[in-house]
Amino acid sequence: MLSRSLALALKESRELLRDPIYLGLAFFVPMMLLQLFGYGLSLDVKNLPVVFVDYDNNIISRSYIDSFVHSEYFDLIGVTHDVDEARELMQKGSARVIIELPTNFARELTSAHQVPVSITVDGSFPNRAEVILSYITVINAMNNMRFWQDFAQQQGIDIESVLPINLHISIWYNPSLESIHMIVPGLLVLILMLFPAILGALVIVREKEEGTIFNLYCSPIYRWEIIAGKASPYILVAFIDYLLIFVVSIFQFKVLFVGSFLVLSVAAFLYCICTVGIGLLFSIITRTQLAAMLLTFLLTITPAFNYSGFTTPVASMDAVGQFIAHLVPATYFMEIVRGSYLKGLGLSHYAGDLVAMTIYTVIVYLLCWLLLRKRIG
Repeated sequence: MLSRSLALALKESRELLRDPIYLGLAFFVPMMLLQLFGYGLSLDVKNLPVVFVDYDNNIISRSYIDSFVHSEYFDLIGVTHDVDEARELMQKGSARVIIELPTNFARELTSAHQVPVSITVDGSFPNRAEVILSYITVINAMNNMRFWQDFAQQQGIDIESVLPINLHISIWYNPSLESIHMIVPGLLVLILMLFPAILGALVIVREKEEGTIFNLYCSPIYRWEIIAGKASPYILVAFIDYLLIFVVSIFQFKVLFVGSFLVLSVAAFLYCICTVGIGLLFSIITRTQLAAMLLTFLLTITPAFNYSGFTTPVASMDAVGQFIAHLVPATYFMEIVRGSYLKGLGLSHYAGDLVAMTIYTVIVYLLCWLLLRKRIG
């Protein structure tokens, strides 16, 4: 009995060794998942991009700014005197917080008067926005103590009753800080990343397993015609999925949408072409449907979930995370989707993301064309 089991084990081992991609996935997938989640999945809220509008521009206002910059939670994007410039950075997603210091900041502090400081927070990520507000409140309280301790003691004032710097807080894009306005648009990106790619991943490899691929090899059809013919139906299916998800997000989940449906749809159609092409590429380079599906899951949904900005803004990631994020097409589409739903920005703001997705799509289909070899016999 043991010899029969050993013989069967040897047979299965030979089958495993016969498919190097399948064997590689057996060891590559766990290590790759560890790397992707290790770098991309972080619950820490740090490196928050902040821009200051300093109308006073003196040693006291700069000292207040330094108290934020020298903490581990905020990353200074810039100090400006133009609030419109700061708001543009917020719209682009380059900044998540705007802190405005009035022109009389230092004079009012030294005169024992209350000073209003305006805080504007990007509410696109509700949980992070709440954490940002808590950080700002704590740092501001420390500044209140620092600026007023000596004065209060000299004047005999109860220091606990003194709040010289009064925060005026406003939330942009999601004033109620409801997470559904962040999650549902993000799910649109993830769903259109995974399922079109999986459908495309089964197109060629299914025919390899069934043996019908030789009909294509022997036919006079060109490689680009095979790719176009195989991909077109699934691109249409993926775009219909997009329309259904959009309708459900608006009418069932009541998600805010203030942007252009046309711009979003054009971007979604390009994204569908790209994701189907990614699946088609995996279908070409693999021999079994299982290997194609595993490779598709590993290289689509996992990076998209961790690095596209679904849970963590790309600007808040470290250098490695940002580098990986720019290799994932979902990152560019996420910017367009979140911007369309919550910010209502014009086409000019998405031009860079659309160009990046176009380049990505061209590269994917070029690789498909190069790797799809027609063999006779």
